[in-house]
Amino acid sequence: MHHDDALIEARIARFVPERLTPAVFRRSAPLSVTAWEVPDEPVPFATAITAEFTPFSVGSPWGKPWGTTWFHVTGTVPTGWDDADTRIELVIDLGFAITQPGFQAEGLVYDPSGRIVKALEPLNMHVPVTVGAGGAIDLWVEAASNPDVAGDWNYAPTHLGDKATAGTDPIYRLRRVDIVQLDLPVWELLQDIWTLDGLRRELGAELPRRAELLRGLGRAVEVVDPEDVAGTAPAAREVLAPLLASPAYASAHRIIGVGHAHIDSAWLWPVRETIRKCARTFSNVLDLMDNDPDFIFACSSAQQFAWMRDHYPELFERIRARVAEGRFVPVGGMWVESDTNLPGGEAMARQFVAGKGFFQQEFGLDLTEVWLPDSFGYSAALPQIVTAAGARNFLTQKISWNETNRFPHHTFRWEGIDGTRVFTHFPPADTYNSVLAASDLHRAQRQYQEKGESNVSLIPFGYGDGGGGPTREMLAVAERTRSLEGSPTVEIASPSAFFAAARESYSAPPVWSGELYLEFHRGTYTSQARTKRGNRRSEHLLREAELWAAMAAIRSGVEYPYDALATSWHTVLLQQFHDILPGSSIAWVHQVAEANYAEVAERLNGLISSSLDALAGGAGEPVLANASPYAVDGIPALSVAPAVEQAGAELSGTADGGFVLDNGLVRVAVDGRGRITSVFDVVAEREAVAPGEAVAELQLFRDTPNQWDAWDIDVEYRKHLTVLDEAESVEMAEAGPGRVAVRVVRSFGSSSITQTIALGAGRATVDLVTDIDWHERQKLLKLAFPLDVRADQASSEIQFGHVDRPTAVNTSWDFARFETAAHRWVHVGEPGYGFAVANDSTYGHDVTRSTREDGGTTTLVRQSLLRAPVFPDPDADQGRHVLRSTLTVGAAILDAAEEGYRINLPLRAVQGAAVEPLVSVDDPGIVVEAVKLAEDRSGDLVVRLYEASGGRSTGRVSFGFPVASVRRTDLLEREWGVQPDVGDDGSVALRLRPFEIVTLRIARAE
Repeated sequence: MHHDDALIEARIARFVPERLTPAVFRRSAPLSVTAWEVPDEPVPFATAITAEFTPFSVGSPWGKPWGTTWFHVTGTVPTGWDDADTRIELVIDLGFAITQPGFQAEGLVYDPSGRIVKALEPLNMHVPVTVGAGGAIDLWVEAASNPDVAGDWNYAPTHLGDKATAGTDPIYRLRRVDIVQLDLPVWELLQDIWTLDGLRRELGAELPRRAELLRGLGRAVEVVDPEDVAGTAPAAREVLAPLLASPAYASAHRIIGVGHAHIDSAWLWPVRETIRKCARTFSNVLDLMDNDPDFIFACSSAQQFAWMRDHYPELFERIRARVAEGRFVPVGGMWVESDTNLPGGEAMARQFVAGKGFFQQEFGLDLTEVWLPDSFGYSAALPQIVTAAGARNFLTQKISWNETNRFPHHTFRWEGIDGTRVFTHFPPADTYNSVLAASDLHRAQRQYQEKGESNVSLIPFGYGDGGGGPTREMLAVAERTRSLEGSPTVEIASPSAFFAAARESYSAPPVWSGELYLEFHRGTYTSQARTKRGNRRSEHLLREAELWAAMAAIRSGVEYPYDALATSWHTVLLQQFHDILPGSSIAWVHQVAEANYAEVAERLNGLISSSLDALAGGAGEPVLANASPYAVDGIPALSVAPAVEQAGAELSGTADGGFVLDNGLVRVAVDGRGRITSVFDVVAEREAVAPGEAVAELQLFRDTPNQWDAWDIDVEYRKHLTVLDEAESVEMAEAGPGRVAVRVVRSFGSSSITQTIALGAGRATVDLVTDIDWHERQKLLKLAFPLDVRADQASSEIQFGHVDRPTAVNTSWDFARFETAAHRWVHVGEPGYGFAVANDSTYGHDVTRSTREDGGTTTLVRQSLLRAPVFPDPDADQGRHVLRSTLTVGAAILDAAEEGYRINLPLRAVQGAAVEPLVSVDDPGIVVEAVKLAEDRSGDLVVRLYEASGGRSTGRVSFGFPVASVRRTDLLEREWGVQPDVGDDGSVALRLRPFEIVTLRIARAE
């Protein structure tokens, strides 16, 4: 660098903050402030303004953690403040640290009528003034004293995440409440300099454009008189004008900027605060739209729109008007930006049913984009699900966080497990919270991997995570980089406009097949086990409630509980948000989630009981209701039937204090230390347990990730293993004839575990219940199954099927996939023989294989039962947990699927008579996932099925009532695809490709 260049850089670096920034406000005057602290939870505007406000001085402390303080700001616009090229505004600084908005105090400003004016954020503190000189200022500020839970992101334990432990001392100090005269030329000059200086820093030192920009910036600074910044700023702008007017290169990367605010529906704040964050952000957006007719903003999550409708109706109607103009753009089509690894198949479908249904009903829109920038990896089932929901395009950003491998595409076709492909974009700027800085724009241009084939990418811009959205400074940058030499071009447009441009420019993009696995945040499959159990239980209760309610409506004329079911679904769908279900939120969030799950369970159990009583009669002999798509213990699928007596399980003691459990199909040996040393398949004459090992072994690991405690499991955990193989007691728990069981009690650290090992008659399945009183910190507990089998791959259940992952580590991609998600089961096997390991609430797994000294192969399947991270919830997972697992020997894939349903849908006892199934299928490869009445309340029956084996299945679906018509539909129950052949009896013949989802809509005959 030339010596003069260094001097110019130093001059710019000092002059801008020292001289220009302070001159942005030509004049400033204080306003009067009174305040009222809300005693507890937030109150609406109408309530707040009736409270007793007292004088409040700027500089005084305010706001306990998670509190709300209302400020009443009054005053008069000074006379003589009518200079040309100025604008009158308020500046209100609640005590912001000048960092990214969303993680500290925020405010929402109202006028006296209760109309929301705009929000206050750390980097967005201005409030418009609509009266002239002498006019009265009268505004109310709802100030939220949210604590900065993250702090310096050192992941230290903090009790700020729980309102009960966060303290009551004020954590903010009101810094400024002024009326100001904004100097527009000075403000515009600052935007000119920020844009051009940012561009200069991105250009190579050898480029003439870089030197031209530096010298021009130096001349502009020289033109500004420090004693008369306001008077000389226009001259400085004239110096820079030719530099800004020089157009972009013809080959410049084309960036379509989408105004955005990725607002986490809960995270380091509770859901109740997210509702207010949405109002604050959306009011900022509407203010920008009032001043910039070209600004377009995209917002995902029907839930967030619904909150505005229900809590801020005046604001929602303003949003509705901008939606109609095409400027406030709903995108995504989901209820929330959910996690996609953990929700079950029907729940994943309902994200779109509920989300797209809302957008259709409220705005008349049928959205075609799926918008999931921040979820922690993406299930291989998604391409089919989003296509069946009527979407065509998919966007994500999160894979840029990969620890090991760089994802090879930015624009591509993503192929799912059934072969469906969806057009996908992965923005090369590697951020969903861009401020349109030159560094973001050039990163996109530099990293875009489809160069030579396509030249257009998307960048979401605006403060997100905690909200805030785009600012006027970002729009100023966008205007200046519309066509600027040396910079990518920036055009503000909608997501649909981007995807249209991307498709046009790239007609045959490459294909990525299979899951989009995030090589990071693997701990989210396990953290906050109670939240995960609540989700799993709720999903299956919803299945039961809809099935029995539909049967009761059709068979007994009972009114179908549409509203109660919708309310339950909306709760479950909200809590599948990608920082709730993954367990990465503060304690408050998970406490509320668990309370909500308990409420859902109470409501749904009531619906199930009333429906079954209506069906079975509610009196008489005991019968059992089976909501599984498979027969269970002699009870047909999807029916109510008398119990079938089972016998044949035996228990005997051994000389070492252990036991042998035997049901004629499998023989289980438990030694005197409570270790399962043998699981022998009597029919196949084959041992399941690898030599010298024990299955259902409890393994404890040190769990201290380098960062992101609740999110991450680092591979180094494997170096620190303690086997919990000493027992305090091993004793008989049950002694048949239909079931036998052994109870083993162990203690370690500050915790204890009671493990029940059981064997029922008629099934080659070992039932395991792990009852844990857990009081460890930064530990990982796994349940290990070292199996005597050479499995080349592990099949893990995902939505509507399974994904096969290699057990060998041949590539860096295999190495990075050391912890994976599975739903109800994992299957490993050799040709013709396999094992299924199932669970009732566990998602995290790892599967590896090793060669033994005897030349055999051990395939190790481990369930991750519990973690104990200390951030953001220092008490995560503490207390009691009851987790169920099973091991089935000689299992094929469909056996694994059957067992997954059985352990998650226990038979339900009722009184009355048998009830024939409403829906039956004659091929076990075709699985009934949902039975319900249609969303449009027409009374039509809707049945969702899928092919579960991974092969082709052919079968006939029959219905237990007169049928008028059967139509195939999409997920939103609109006629779609090739229509089925309907027999004279109303049954339907289906030929399904591997993992294909089919939704049938059946109209009943009169």
